[in-house]
Amino acid sequence: MPEADYIWLPRKDLLSFEEVARAVGLFTELGVERVRLTGGEPLLRRDLPDLVRLLSRDARLSEVALTTNGLLLEAQAKALKDAGLSRITVSLDTLKPERFREISRRDGLSDVLSGIEAARSAGFPELKLDSVIVRGINDDELFDLLDFGKTIGAEVRFIEYMDVGGATRWSPERVFSKREMLAVIEERSGAPAPLIDLESWAPAKRFRLPDGTTFGIIASTTEPFCRTCDRSRLTADGVFYSCLYAQRGLDLRAKLRGVASDEELEALLVSTWRAREDRGAEIRLELAERDALVEVERLRKDPHLEMHTRGG
Repeated sequence: MPEADYIWLPRKDLLSFEEVARAVGLFTELGVERVRLTGGEPLLRRDLPDLVRLLSRDARLSEVALTTNGLLLEAQAKALKDAGLSRITVSLDTLKPERFREISRRDGLSDVLSGIEAARSAGFPELKLDSVIVRGINDDELFDLLDFGKTIGAEVRFIEYMDVGGATRWSPERVFSKREMLAVIEERSGAPAPLIDLESWAPAKRFRLPDGTTFGIIASTTEPFCRTCDRSRLTADGVFYSCLYAQRGLDLRAKLRGVASDEELEALLVSTWRAREDRGAEIRLELAERDALVEVERLRKDPHLEMHTRGG
C-alpha cells in the first residue's frame, strides 16, 4: 500500500474514457497488441466496463486484461466479461486474514476471495494470482498460495519485492529472491522444470512442478530483464513512461486535448520510444549500496513517482 498521506491526482487531469481510447488507438496503430488496465486499483474508476467496451472494439488488440486487488471485483466481474475483458489477474499476497489486514491496512480478504469466485463464475478462461513475496512477511506461504491457485484453476506468479515507487520501507534484506523461492519449492515438491516460450517476452519465467502445477516468478530485482522489456505505461492523467523506474515521462494529455493530429502524436511516440535508454532495474542492481528508490518527501511532492500511479 502507498503511504497514508500521499497526494491524489487532480480529478480534472484524469483522461476521459474517450481520451484513453484515442491514446490506445495510437499505440495499436504502431503495433501494440495487448493492453492491461492496472493501477492503483482500476475498479475504483467509475463505469470501468464502459472503458473496456471502448477498448475491446479495436480489432487490432488481441487482449484487454485487468490487474486488480479484487476488493470490488465481485460486483463487477460479469459486467467486465460482458464488456469484452479478456483476462483478470488478482493481486493476492496472503491467505491469512490477520496478515492481509497488516499488509493492506484493512480487512477484506473475504471480499477478494469472493471476487475471485465471481470471476470464475463469469467465465474468464484464464485467471492469474500475483503475489509479492517479502522476507519475514509472507515467505512462508509459497505452498499455500500454490495450492490455492491449483484449487481454483489459477496460475500463481511470485514477484520479488521491488524498490520502486511507494516501497519506502524497501531494503535488500527484505527481498526473497527467485533462487530462494525455487529452492524452497524444490525441497518439498521436486525440481521445477523451466517452461520456454520463444514467442513471449513476458516478465515472468514459468515453471512446471512434477505434479503438473505451473507457476511463474518475476525476478526483476535480482535478475533484471531490461534488454527484452517491451512494456510501457500510460498514467490515468496521460503521462507516458517507457520504464517503471523512469523519473520523468512524456505528457500526452495536453496534446490529446489540443490540436495535434493522430499522425503527429504517433510520430512523437515513435521518436520517444526509439530514443529510450531505459535499464532502470539493471542500474539499480549495479549499485554498491541500495535502498528505496524514492523517499516519502519526494512522493508527497510528485504523485507520479508512486507505483500505484504509473501502474504495476
